[in-house]
Amino acid sequence: MRDDWKTFLSHAGAEFKDNEVTHFGNPVRERHVVTTGSVISDLSHYGLIAVHGEDAQTFLANQFTNDINQVSLALAQLNGYCTPKGRLLAIFCVFLRGDTYYLQLPRELVQPVIDRLRIFILNAKVTLKDASDSLVCIGISSPDLTDQLSKQKTISTPQKNYHCTNTDKLNMIRLPGLFPRCLIIGESNDIKPVWNIFNVDAAPVGTDAWDLIDIISGIPTITTATQELFIPQMTNLDLINGISFKKGCYPGQEIVARTHYRGKLKRRMALFHTPAETLPLAGSNIFLQGKNPEERKVGTIVTAKPSAEGGYLLLAVVEISSTNTSTNLQDEQGHLIKLRILPYTIPM
Repeated sequence: MRDDWKTFLSHAGAEFKDNEVTHFGNPVRERHVVTTGSVISDLSHYGLIAVHGEDAQTFLANQFTNDINQVSLALAQLNGYCTPKGRLLAIFCVFLRGDTYYLQLPRELVQPVIDRLRIFILNAKVTLKDASDSLVCIGISSPDLTDQLSKQKTISTPQKNYHCTNTDKLNMIRLPGLFPRCLIIGESNDIKPVWNIFNVDAAPVGTDAWDLIDIISGIPTITTATQELFIPQMTNLDLINGISFKKGCYPGQEIVARTHYRGKLKRRMALFHTPAETLPLAGSNIFLQGKNPEERKVGTIVTAKPSAEGGYLLLAVVEISSTNTSTNLQDEQGHLIKLRILPYTIPM
């Protein structure tokens, strides 16, 4: 996180841990307001990879699950990056700023993804750079998003998911999910007045509260703990427009395509609530209650965050057959977890 931006947020009441904004004084209230009201959040816990050069578009198109050729100044895109065995290394948003592509993903994955991509550059005219501290990204979520954003008069509001509007200083990207929300990206001196405008009517919240919206919306996040555990369809990437089945080859494409056209997927990501008192860790197991130990494991947690109702909401990739409402599932702490409804349909 840039020092000047951290100082700005500190003056706004932010509390930090490991350079992430944990809360603005009342984390319990923040978890409630993200589902009921207008919020703004610093998103510095996500980093940026800048991809520039004459061959950048072609290079990226040969690496990711979605069709990069569709990305423009007016359209961002959800994407996945896989191993040759079709296992996810990262999920991220791709957008254009000027003539540079940016990949937004968890900071812990920025350098590993750069290192892996560099292996495949060969003679391509492409440069990769960690741009995490070059730009600042904030998020705003509101039931009255258009009205909220109209107060920021220098940029119009994108109306459809992943559509973008831009000025010479700011980029705004509409995000999917249960609640209307946008990303706003720019240099710190240009984001500060935007934050001050929204801070009048929207409550500032920490990163856990913002990430809770992703969980409720069924949008997965891959971290170090879950790399190479799932093929894209297991995380519902095909249901939220993160895969193109018409584009050319990329690492793992054969497995992803075969699963789509020929396979019957046995595992899908679902939303659950657990009354656990401590955070269920990404990569930990979901069990079927009452079975023999060797038969009990039926899933893996993708991500979890504190819930407004207490306990935690979590996304987990589980055996589809185990999501029957009469089935008893439990986390590694032994708590029974309850299935919740995602805002999109899961094919059975």
